[in-house]
Amino acid sequence: MDLRSTYNLIRVREGDEWKTAFSTSTSHYEYLVLPYGLATAPSVFQAYINKVLREYLGRSVITYIDDILIYSSSKKKHLQDVRAVLQTLLKNHLYCKAEKCEFHCGEVDFLVYVIQEGSVHMQPGKIEAVKDWLRPRTSKVLQRFLGFTNFYRRFIKKFTSIPKPLTDQLRGPARQVRWTSEMERSFKGLKGAFITAPVLQQPDPEKPVMVEVDASDSVVGVVLSQHTAQWNGTMMWGTMNCWPCSLLASFEEWRHWLEGAQHPFTVYTDYKNLEYLHTAKRLNARQARWSLFFTRFKLHLIYRPGERNTRADALSR
Repeated sequence: MDLRSTYNLIRVREGDEWKTAFSTSTSHYEYLVLPYGLATAPSVFQAYINKVLREYLGRSVITYIDDILIYSSSKKKHLQDVRAVLQTLLKNHLYCKAEKCEFHCGEVDFLVYVIQEGSVHMQPGKIEAVKDWLRPRTSKVLQRFLGFTNFYRRFIKKFTSIPKPLTDQLRGPARQVRWTSEMERSFKGLKGAFITAPVLQQPDPEKPVMVEVDASDSVVGVVLSQHTAQWNGTMMWGTMNCWPCSLLASFEEWRHWLEGAQHPFTVYTDYKNLEYLHTAKRLNARQARWSLFFTRFKLHLIYRPGERNTRADALSR
């Protein structure tokens, strides 16, 4: 849904009208309602719409200023959710632009993403824009291209290593871009990565997940997976107690998926002593804090030899 008027619905606090003042050739004017263009206007209206739809946020509604996305687990539930949101908007004298609203869709464009059941991917128009982008001739155009591609970086594997020759060119005061063969490869490689970018799978809270952990002297590697959905990450830590700390790192990073999960999840590790984490009789202060943190999760620890724990091992290396 797309709301009508938006900022102009908010009354400027009495006594603060002078802050919106502007002069013309004929007179001096002050706004009585929130105008477009003020630096604080987006945050003020976002706080207002969040207050109006507070009881639905995180359950069936996502809001971004004047854009409202309603999602449901079934068509029957969706009818109820849409009706409830419309009634709440009407009660607060908020109205939608009918020509910009879409109802009961299995796929929707929202904030330059295409959202489907269980997946998110880039808008085809944005991919075409990158595909047809001409070689930047000035640093300003190059910055615009890199800023555009950076917005979709979550879809590109190892994104930071691809545009490095291009970002290096932006160092210094030069306005003209000195194009090199290395930059050409980076430019074409980045465009090719967009064309072949994967569709991001969304996790299913109704299904169990797995955690794979590994650690070296200074780095831990953890993998959270659920069928085709997978997230990779690394986190720096000290050498002491690095294997328990790899568990801590993964649980803190993905706590919103693991804590309170419907099914107990499985942890695979090539460090056998982690299996006795819950039964140890003597713990130092750090281990005791960690052990207390781990009690919040329903998990099964399974030992997996290093040659089989390949994904987490590759990250820690």
